[in-house]
Amino acid sequence: MSAFVTLHAFPAFPAARRRLPVAAGACLVSFTAFWLAQRAAHVSMIDLMVYRAEGAAVRAGGDLYALRATAAHLQPTYPPFAALLFTPLTLPGTATLRTLATAGNLVLLLVFVRLSLRLAGHTRAEDVWWVAAAAVWCEPVWTTLRYGQVDLLLATAVLWDLTRRAAGGRDRWAGTGLGLAAAVKLTPALFAVFLLITGVVARLRGGDGEPWLRHARGAAVAFAGATLLAAAVLPHDSWRFWTDAVFRSDRVGYAEEAANQALRGVLARLLHTPDPETSWAALAALTAAAGLAVAVAAELRGMRAWAVSCCAVTALLVSPVSWTHHFVWCVPVVLVLWTRGRRAAALGTALVFCSYVPWWVPHGAARPELHQSGAQMTLSALYAAVAALFLALARASASLPGRRPGPGARQAVTKE
Repeated sequence: MSAFVTLHAFPAFPAARRRLPVAAGACLVSFTAFWLAQRAAHVSMIDLMVYRAEGAAVRAGGDLYALRATAAHLQPTYPPFAALLFTPLTLPGTATLRTLATAGNLVLLLVFVRLSLRLAGHTRAEDVWWVAAAAVWCEPVWTTLRYGQVDLLLATAVLWDLTRRAAGGRDRWAGTGLGLAAAVKLTPALFAVFLLITGVVARLRGGDGEPWLRHARGAAVAFAGATLLAAAVLPHDSWRFWTDAVFRSDRVGYAEEAANQALRGVLARLLHTPDPETSWAALAALTAAAGLAVAVAAELRGMRAWAVSCCAVTALLVSPVSWTHHFVWCVPVVLVLWTRGRRAAALGTALVFCSYVPWWVPHGAARPELHQSGAQMTLSALYAAVAALFLALARASASLPGRRPGPGARQAVTKE
């Protein structure tokens, strides 16, 4: 009997082993086709060139926020710590830098997909390759690589931080990824706010909120350390950013641009105005409160995948500008929906982000977005609409019976 079991079980093992190289091979083919398509499109990687110019300004001791880079005269918009990290970009030549950036982003995509699957509770190794092979063609990922953006790097840092499993219940690195990501670009700071609120609510309910509070403190320390380091090296630029540039959203671009899928962009197109500040501020505040409430409720019920994804889409909605490439968070959102049985929603979400729909409407230097028709406004608001619908689905899922926090609410940190 033992020999029979051995003979019949053994072939299954090689079959499982064969699936991995097949998936890896498919991913390699997809990445190669993607690379060739990018080369055929003659992408300029314009944002990467801005990062390079920022690094050059730091090395030369120039005025960072007076910089106008590339033929488009783009301005630096990130905190000074980002410019410090960009200084190595000045070392290779332009062609080499573009090649390295593309290769690096493809590797980051694999890591990001792996962490997204871990967040969703799905750990089969071959699925990383299959998902990455498809995800590289979705519009936010394509555009991230087209511009040479840092979106995948920052999203990976956030997910690495929020999916870690510390041995012994404590993690000395908790919050580091969040804090450093926020020091490069402020939007990830909302994740630290989410952790802080979760810890406070857990304590008010009589539970142990310390795991969340400790995580939030770690993020604050990492952010403060990186920001103070930048202030020590770049005192003038730091003063100028934190007292002036940080408050000027017009430095980033026009609010009504079709690529801006934040609520501010949607309102600018809907109201046919380049400055929807009053209505946007009120709507953003309500959305932030609602989105964080859903995220905290999900986290306290042990639904971390929903909670993290809700926090991500809330940050995208309430930010003054969320370009389409910022929506690389569509990858974990689709995976969470799929693994939680929301198959139709997952397929619909994937279809939207693979459709390149924001580019279907008139856009350009003449600012035609200020004069969109009803159909055009609908098409140019689909990313934001999908994000809002995801929050609604998460709210419904968090309200279902059967989910309860573990003893002292501590279990929600590590269990889905």
